[in-house]
Amino acid sequence: MATNEETPKPAGEAKPAGDAAPAADNNNNNSNNNRGGDNRGGGNNNRGGGRGQRREFVREVPTDKDGNELVEKVVFINRCAKVVKGGRRFSFSALVVSGNSKGSVGFGFGKANEVSECIQKASGAASKNLNKVSLHEGTIPHEIYAEFGGGKVLLKPASPGTGIIAGGGMRAVCEAVGIKDVLAKSMGSNNHANVVKATLKALSELRNRDEVLTLRGKKKEKAI
Repeated sequence: MATNEETPKPAGEAKPAGDAAPAADNNNNNSNNNRGGDNRGGGNNNRGGGRGQRREFVREVPTDKDGNELVEKVVFINRCAKVVKGGRRFSFSALVVSGNSKGSVGFGFGKANEVSECIQKASGAASKNLNKVSLHEGTIPHEIYAEFGGGKVLLKPASPGTGIIAGGGMRAVCEAVGIKDVLAKSMGSNNHANVVKATLKALSELRNRDEVLTLRGKKKEKAI
């Protein structure tokens, strides 16, 4: 005779699908978190950090035709403003003196919308216009006076240990050319370009003892 009693369920029988769904969802969520949060997230952070790092601009050291390293001195930077309909547009110009500290020196002038770019242009122009100067034991061979425009300069030789007694553009030129001891005075205009050009003109007119004897047609004296 059939009975309505329910048969007991085995101990190892699985739970209904409705009860097992939350556990499966939790497992899926954990796997997704592990996949996306730990691995991929860390990779993105590493990549992003690499892209966000500041790149350093490495500039090659300028040299002359003989391979000597050039010393660059920025004498003056001027800012110019142009008034337009939308406001003001600024541009910059730079005056740079370059030399190899061994008797060669030149100057350059550059213009650009950025300071670094105009300095780069000026230094490039200076390195291409190097002129040889006659020096004598770390100073100049004799006293010299020169003018360029409104710039008037006077340079005198000095004994060892005196140093460079000069200022502004004159000091930059003397340091770049390799002079150790000199007495200099600017007696004219304070315009940086004219002072630098007058100083370069004075240095170009220097003559040492051997050059003067050669010009006079005399033999060079031998050192005793």
